[in-house]
Amino acid sequence: MIGYVGVDEQVDRDFHRALRRASLHRLRDRVLRRSAHAHVLSFEEARSGLARWSQVHRGMRTVEVEKIVGSVGRCQDFDESFLPIKVSMSGRWSRVDRAYHQGIELPAVSLFKIGETYFVRDGNHRVSVARYHGAAAIDAEVVEIRGRAKDARCDAGTADLSTRRLLTAA
Repeated sequence: MIGYVGVDEQVDRDFHRALRRASLHRLRDRVLRRSAHAHVLSFEEARSGLARWSQVHRGMRTVEVEKIVGSVGRCQDFDESFLPIKVSMSGRWSRVDRAYHQGIELPAVSLFKIGETYFVRDGNHRVSVARYHGAAAIDAEVVEIRGRAKDARCDAGTADLSTRRLLTAA
């Protein structure tokens, strides 16, 4: 976990390394002219692609961190790898990272599930720190959103291509 440095120094290094990785991801995408998402996916955008949806409470689950692809309200704060992209996020992100290094158990995150993917309702920073440290899974309170995808031909303007691909799995 922590080598020769103190927790505070390690937390500071982790946050700045995460910011640097997010910057490198954006630079890579620009150089390669990828039209990839610069941010995590929007839950609202994904849900708007569903016709007649309903929700079912699934309770506590262990969720693979890699399946968490979006956020309910913090899409602009994290890149597609759930790394922080704003310096102003340092305080909260660092508190969660400090708890990680000290072995303090944090509350489960709250997620919406659409198809085989998950969107963060509460716990964006916890998910970000977990992904940064390479955690395989995270405890979560899950609410599943079920419905059928709207016809992509009729509703092409509502959701972008990657969101439509997500919805076809639902």
